[in-house]
Amino acid sequence: MAAPALAPVTRQVGGRAAPAPVPSGPECGQPLAAAVAELPVLDASGRRVLFGALFRERRAVVVFVRHFLCYICKEYVEDLAKIPRSFLQEANVTLIVIGQSSYHHIEPFCKLTGYSHEIYVDPEREIYKRLGMKRGEEIASSGNSIHFIHRDRNRLDHKPINSVLQLVGVQPVDFTGRPSVIHV
Repeated sequence: MAAPALAPVTRQVGGRAAPAPVPSGPECGQPLAAAVAELPVLDASGRRVLFGALFRERRAVVVFVRHFLCYICKEYVEDLAKIPRSFLQEANVTLIVIGQSSYHHIEPFCKLTGYSHEIYVDPEREIYKRLGMKRGEEIASSGNSIHFIHRDRNRLDHKPINSVLQLVGVQPVDFTGRPSVIHV
């Protein structure tokens, strides 16, 4: 019997998240097509990097955002910016955002959102087209395989960040912004 469909998530939830389901089925461990892996993305200086090279030798969470002017995507990336680099390093995971824009927009977008992890652009939307994306996506990958894909059904359907982090073994992040209370 199939599991009931879940309602789309419309906001980031802080605190302890419920355990994310282990990925399985057609979205687990699919090899990335060579034609897609060889497509270029651009870094903040306009340097071309092959998409597949971003995670060929390392585990990565790759987040595709609709565009840098999307308010919902901006908020999502602001939350991604709150993930401590030490959490990612402990799990040996790299966080990568890819947008649909000119590379000239990367630096201002990072300043606006506070995002300091890796970021690239696919200005011609070739990767988006080849992967059949119409909206934002979250992908967990390593080597030349994709281990998890979340395809947004609408602009508010981003996967909760802690669910994605849990899939790659990164400890959860408190997105509430409230200081921890130490009881003595």
